[in-house]
Formats: sequence, C-alpha cells, structure tokens
Amino acid sequence: MICAVDTNVILDVLADDPEFGERSERLLADALDSGSLVICELVYAELAPQFETHEALDSALAAMGARVVEGGIEVAWDAGRRMADYRSAGGSKQRLLADFYIGAHAAHRAEALLTRDRGFYGAYFPELKLIGGG
Repeated sequence: MICAVDTNVILDVLADDPEFGERSERLLADALDSGSLVICELVYAELAPQFETHEALDSALAAMGARVVEGGIEVAWDAGRRMADYRSAGGSKQRLLADFYIGAHAAHRAEALLTRDRGFYGAYFPELKLIGGG
C-alpha cells in the first residue's frame, strides 16, 4: 500500500511531540511495513524550516522511509477545484490551499493518507482511506 503522509505526523516525530510523537512514529512504522511512504512537494516545503539544508531533510526522510512524489498539473487542478467548492459552500479562510493539495496528492498518488486531521480530509476527500487521527 502506498501511504501519503501529512506534515503534522512527520513533525510529531521530528519534534518528539509529547502528545502525539510516539503514536505518530508507530503509525509511520506500520504504514511503512504495509508498503511505502510518500509525501508531496508542499509537505516537503512545510518541513524545510526544521532543517538547515535540503540534504539534511532528504536524509531524515530517507531514514523514515519516505520519498517525495511529485503531484503535477492533475493534482494541482483537483486541489484548486476542491478548494473552490469548499469556499463556495461557506468554508472559512482557515483552510489553506496546501491542505487541499496534500489531500489531492494523496487521492491521486497514494492509496491512503496518514494524518491527524481526519475530519477535514474525511469531509473533502471522502474517497481517501485515512489512517491516524488526533
């Protein structure tokens, strides 16, 4: 199974989050045991501030068994359309395009999404198999 990973899960592990760190680490390991872990370019960008160099980030991702898989135009289009639907339905300004891109990437390039934000992704990406939760 190809499992896309949301930024929050990786940050839980990198920061050794006292509330979510152990659980996120276990969920990452379980997902890797079931197949492979992928992230999109925007997750990579959201992780970048935690590292001094992109080589250090690449090394951390390799150590956890995750690789970057590009989304492309199809994913960008889907993310933009779903965000437009969200806004036209009265969605708040709190959701950023990055959230929709991460969901669209998972829907197109993976079989599941590992995230703590199951409510949002469950509502706007109902076809996704969601793993995790907050």
